[in-house]
Amino acid sequence: MIPWLTAELVFPPLESALTEQDGANGLLAAGGDLSPQRLLAAYRRGIFPWYSDGDPLLWWSPNPRMVLIPSQLKISRSLAKVLRHAEYEIRLDTAFAQVIRACANAPREGQNGTWISPEMQTAYIELHHLGYAHSVETWRDGRLIGGLYGVAIGRAFFGESMFSRATNASKISLAHLCAHLRQQDFGIIDCQMETTHLASLGASPIPRSDFTRRLDQLCADAEHTPPVHWPSAAINGIYRP
Repeated sequence: MIPWLTAELVFPPLESALTEQDGANGLLAAGGDLSPQRLLAAYRRGIFPWYSDGDPLLWWSPNPRMVLIPSQLKISRSLAKVLRHAEYEIRLDTAFAQVIRACANAPREGQNGTWISPEMQTAYIELHHLGYAHSVETWRDGRLIGGLYGVAIGRAFFGESMFSRATNASKISLAHLCAHLRQQDFGIIDCQMETTHLASLGASPIPRSDFTRRLDQLCADAEHTPPVHWPSAAINGIYRP
């Protein structure tokens, strides 16, 4: 049995999470809420919420953890060509609610429905208003064609989801996110679960203990400093291969 969270912002030790052999790699706890305080406390400890409609709120910390170092993003030859021609506009934080809704509605291979429920959308939109959750958006001819969103704490970015309505649109957003994070001296992008798609982009799995050790360093001052608000503006020209 996994523990049920109380009103206190306390999580079980990560070592108590279920393993791949249990069939639920990283399942740590259930219950609680999606308040900003609980979400931020969870992310700082390497924990994130993930559950389907009809399930209780579930909290995860898989081992190993899939991460991407911003400077190690792999750019294919075809994507590099698209980035050089820049027939699009990149914006930060100008349409966060649109991005999270688009991610919720994006079809996923092998999945029915989405974990990005209305309750989750409301919670992350609140984090966005507080300056912690951010979107990177790819626009063309005034239309949102791709993007991603995640949570920034200290110098760690926790990726949540992305969507694409045109070829390479989400990868364009990711390339610009990595460039922006390099400029801001971010050390890591948390990609949560291991997939071949993420691996093709340069992400790799690391032991959970290494991941949480990095978080301790990258988020060390976050509890004592306000979040850094990203400029709600276009950032064309920021990408550097």
